[in-house]
Amino acid sequence: MNCIRVLRVTSLLTFGVFAAYAQPGAERAAAQTEPILVYNAQHASLTQAWVNGFTRDTGIKVTVRNGSDAELGNQLVQEGSLSPADVFLTENSPAMTLVDAAGLFAPVNPDTLTQVREGFRPSNGRWVGIAARTTVFAYNKNRLTPAQLPKSLLDLADPAWKRRWGASPTGADFQAIAGALLEIKGEAATAAWLKAMKQNAVAFRGNVAAMKGVNSGEIEGAVIYQYYYFGDQARTGENSNNTALHYFKNRDPGAFVSVSGGGVLASSKRAAQAQTFLKWVTGKGGQDILRTGDSYEYAVGVGAQSNPKLVPLADLQAPDVDPSKLNSKKVIALMMEAGLL
Repeated sequence: MNCIRVLRVTSLLTFGVFAAYAQPGAERAAAQTEPILVYNAQHASLTQAWVNGFTRDTGIKVTVRNGSDAELGNQLVQEGSLSPADVFLTENSPAMTLVDAAGLFAPVNPDTLTQVREGFRPSNGRWVGIAARTTVFAYNKNRLTPAQLPKSLLDLADPAWKRRWGASPTGADFQAIAGALLEIKGEAATAAWLKAMKQNAVAFRGNVAAMKGVNSGEIEGAVIYQYYYFGDQARTGENSNNTALHYFKNRDPGAFVSVSGGGVLASSKRAAQAQTFLKWVTGKGGQDILRTGDSYEYAVGVGAQSNPKLVPLADLQAPDVDPSKLNSKKVIALMMEAGLL
């Protein structure tokens, strides 16, 4: 009888030990079959096209949670290592820098990094560029001639431009442009330009609203990204038919090309699948969607072609800016000091 009890106890203990070791493996297996969760601050339609192609090609399912750069970036910092997210995608790089500075990204796999052109990935390799867009001056063709256009973004600080141009200062797009100005020209020049902007510019809520203001003649020009114009032209053109784009070029701060980023969270329980997703987006499948789709964002993959309607990246003469060095906190502080936020 005692022997039977001992055997039973031993069996239970053995089962308990086995279960203790088996459970983590079971959890890992379950995690590998669950959808990866993407915190997405990119345009929802573009990310959905990426997700559809990725799932079709790999069989890996994806759940997307949409929000803005600042909203999701700050949420990830608050969630820390307890975040359920596996991947973070942004429109602009400052939100990536925010999350990276908190130590929340895993290194991107080297074979993914090498798929992306230099200049479109940060020097530290903890996230990677997935798309890009360029700064432009959208202007009303009936109110300005090419000869009257500003030669530099800095020219818009001149009192002669007072109430003649606009932008959307509260958006992540403009704050990335201001971040590039800070990196290129330094704090004093950026602070002075932002203070002049407060006096000169008409503030809009969103780049589309700013472009509408240009198109209607409310203002003569606006600092936006190029894809708003091309997207509207591809539809009805009702918000852009009176509008043309001026490219500053000449390494001017107004020729800044903003990098959309993607990173894998270090806390991800589906890290292998998350890395696979990032590799697919930066590879042929994901970059072809930029060429053939209606996002009108630039492809950043090595050898990848952008939509043929866009001015080629090489012709933009953009300034060299390491996307990981765009300081969103300092930019916000300067913009608040200038009264723009």
